[in-house]
Amino acid sequence: MTDDTTLLLDEVLLDEIVPAQAPWSGLVRKGQILRITDTDGCQAVDTLFYRAGDMGERYSSQDTLRVQGSAYVTTGTCLVSNEGRVMATVTADSCGRHDTSAGACSCEANTVRFGHATRYLHACRENFALEVAKYGLSKRDIPPNINFFMNVPIEQNGELAIVDGVSSPGDYVEVTAEMDVICVISNCPQINNPCNGFNPTPIHVSIRDAR
Repeated sequence: MTDDTTLLLDEVLLDEIVPAQAPWSGLVRKGQILRITDTDGCQAVDTLFYRAGDMGERYSSQDTLRVQGSAYVTTGTCLVSNEGRVMATVTADSCGRHDTSAGACSCEANTVRFGHATRYLHACRENFALEVAKYGLSKRDIPPNINFFMNVPIEQNGELAIVDGVSSPGDYVEVTAEMDVICVISNCPQINNPCNGFNPTPIHVSIRDAR
């Protein structure tokens, strides 16, 4: 008789470590579960979703926030596309809150925020550009993203603050695909603000069939 442990192992279709500062992408079919684990804690994971059959349909942070009526992403959040359709749903979350307003770091933003000495440091937008190019897309096809595990409180004056992360080693988020999607990740390389604890670390990504 097959025990639960063996069954769970059989369900895992992909199991990978994404190195610190690196990009990643993969296909998550409808009904499959994507799990992202912050292995060391305090590591922002910039994430995008595109419809697998037509990558012109993609994650929309604005529509997601409007539909949810919430400033943050957590269990129960429907990830909505620019076509107004639900692409995926957050079905488990041990961290409790994820940002989808602050966007991705870029070489240009680093220069403005942290000075010209940071101009050539690696950044999430460049990671995204490298990864989406595999699918024939360019920088103009990169919409505002989700920042899993990134702590971005809204201050009294309405501004966004990037502060120390709240995720602990082993914290995870699970997203169940509601359509076939391409997930694109930048394991954030930022070292100039506390979103990664000033020390980018690897993450763990897995895809499994729902039981």
